[in-house]
Amino acid sequence: MRKVCLIFFTSLVAFASILTGGSMSFAETETPMIRIGVVPTAESVRLGSADDFTITNKETGEVLFSGEAGEVVVELSSTAAIETNYRLQTSWTTSVPYMQDWLNRAESAGYETYVEDYNGGWRLLIGKFPQDAPWGEREAFRQQMIAEGFASSDSYWRVITVSSEDAEIRLIADDYEAIIPNAVQISSASGVIKINGSQYRGIGEVGFNSTGTLAGINELPLEEYLYGVVPRELPPVPYGELEAQKSQSVAARTYAISGLGKRSDDGYDLLPTTSDQVYGGYDAEHPISTQAVQETEGVVATYNGKLIDAVYHSTSGGFTANNEDVWNSDPIPYLRGVPDSQLGKGKDNVPSLEVFKNHANPKSLRAQRKGDFEADWSKYHRWYFEWTKEEISDVLSEYYSTDVGEVYEINVLERANSGRALEIEFVTENGTFYEYKDRIRWALKYINADGGQSVLLSTLFYLEPVVDKKTKQLSGFKAYGGGWGHGVGLAQTGAMGMAVKGHTYDEILKHYYQGITLEERY
Repeated sequence: MRKVCLIFFTSLVAFASILTGGSMSFAETETPMIRIGVVPTAESVRLGSADDFTITNKETGEVLFSGEAGEVVVELSSTAAIETNYRLQTSWTTSVPYMQDWLNRAESAGYETYVEDYNGGWRLLIGKFPQDAPWGEREAFRQQMIAEGFASSDSYWRVITVSSEDAEIRLIADDYEAIIPNAVQISSASGVIKINGSQYRGIGEVGFNSTGTLAGINELPLEEYLYGVVPRELPPVPYGELEAQKSQSVAARTYAISGLGKRSDDGYDLLPTTSDQVYGGYDAEHPISTQAVQETEGVVATYNGKLIDAVYHSTSGGFTANNEDVWNSDPIPYLRGVPDSQLGKGKDNVPSLEVFKNHANPKSLRAQRKGDFEADWSKYHRWYFEWTKEEISDVLSEYYSTDVGEVYEINVLERANSGRALEIEFVTENGTFYEYKDRIRWALKYINADGGQSVLLSTLFYLEPVVDKKTKQLSGFKAYGGGWGHGVGLAQTGAMGMAVKGHTYDEILKHYYQGITLEERY
């Protein structure tokens, strides 16, 4: 239980920071520092630099090693007991009473539990099975947990690696080797360091995460962090319009400041992936993106004086979404669905099945439409996918963890005013299954070029059965869709289109985030 208590305490601090718009983490007159978990979990991490560098003990400041244009290895000491097991994730909650009650009931019943800090709340996991445990054995346990009220039907297995609480760090460099009980840091004469071969500004660090394994962390000023975010989130080739890059800079800055402390239990603030914001470090920087960051330094988006939840996505498909139509959350005034066009706000601009089917060239996923901000800039503005009967059965069987058999019908039962699916029904040989809002994308995966399953690009789609012309029998299903991502907030390719048509970054942001104010925080 010691690990659970530690997670609980640090999560409250992080959650309080999020609720206050990140204001706990820095004074508004100062540029904040940010910590990115560029290697979230590992048993070994390489630190280095192309220049002179120094490795220090983070806690004492003692210089442990100095080198030139090379690398050192930081690994868990051989005395650390490392375990990798399957654990059943049952739910995510922000409720302390719910978490405590669930833990008390599960542990009283004799089940092993694990709590993981995540996104201002906690993931609750139960059970522990070795990596070679048969699927049938794990599925039987999952069904038992559902029957006993510890899990729900959407529970799933995750592979979790943890190490013993007495783990230490081993530093290996040329003829030097030492055991250190706490984190080590690297700095360089040039201000650019390497973590696992990738270059980053600022300081590199290797310390322990919440599972007791190692995390490779990059700590640097937030503005310099944005140098490596903006070109990855909105690539300057081909999206090189400065005003579009500025709008991305402000959105990314607002998101980053709001997220300070978000993942503090793991020793860092944010991940470098789409779980937070994609961050490529020094190697990803581009002059146009850097200029956009510098020319908007300190500017954030607020609503009623508080930082907004500056969510963004690639491509809207023609109309962005209300936040409550995608996630189970109360309506947020500034996250209202708006048309991604110059044709006005009328709902007659919401894409329909006819619009999708009559598109000039859906196979190329690209065409021009008069007045549309994003059609010229996103190959995902219009798309379609088709499943055979066997493929759709496999997709749904895997998602619902049961053999659904033949799929007879797929019906969208409710749509939002943006055209997005809110509720979908799968009528199958072995029962009728449902899914809602953005989770529909995970239920209705498509078959990618490698033969694997990928999350459907958006919930802005229309479905039709495919009937064999000869047999007149159902042979599959086809989806006509548009957009990529959840559809809430800033549409990145739409921002590019607006910039090309002469709109400034503040106009772009105020289009996608309704009623906001832009403020200079530092």
